[in-house]
Amino acid sequence: MDGVLIDSMPAHARSWVEASAAYGITAEPLDFYRCEGQKGSDTIERLFLQVHGRRATAQETDDYYQLKTELFSRYNTGNAVTDAPALVADVRANGLHIVLVTGSSQNDILDRLQVHYGDAFGSANVITGTDVMRGKPHPEPYLKALERANVAPWEAIVIENAPMGVRAAVAAGIFTIAVNTGCLPDADLWAAGASVIFPSMANLRSALPALLAESASR
Repeated sequence: MDGVLIDSMPAHARSWVEASAAYGITAEPLDFYRCEGQKGSDTIERLFLQVHGRRATAQETDDYYQLKTELFSRYNTGNAVTDAPALVADVRANGLHIVLVTGSSQNDILDRLQVHYGDAFGSANVITGTDVMRGKPHPEPYLKALERANVAPWEAIVIENAPMGVRAAVAAGIFTIAVNTGCLPDADLWAAGASVIFPSMANLRSALPALLAESASR
């Protein structure tokens, strides 16, 4: 969702940096682009272990994530990623089933999506951080998506923008396209296992007919 459908990563990164400072953790925006897609609790646990040498308590995790969520609500524009609504419309027009896989656990996910994507996403085709025990880069979120769509890995295509998500999708055995909508070097996405990288949704949209034709021929 973030960085693929909604242009929210700048707000997420800023919110994480500021919330982390409140817990004595110095971080940079790029740190959160690299761990994007993780469950928030996993990000907090990793930061606490790295900086404080211990796990966060349940109360610290809840308070930390609540602060981050409040900051995000303040900074997020709510805009869609450029050309993403058109891409979603193209995918649906081709008769493909869409499942959204996000590490976010915020309650307003469907409301935010409806603004730009109408009825394309609902509770039946969204996997969130609360639906899994192990978040990205573990394959569980994408394995659940395959179950939800009732397809095999080789019948699916994943569109990702972050290394954690790419690793999760590749581990689930799914052909994975990366769209680099953020500030990461392409090398991070290649290293995670992306099969193809596009610089924008517009480029992916232009290539979609050829990609679908190629997949159909196989």
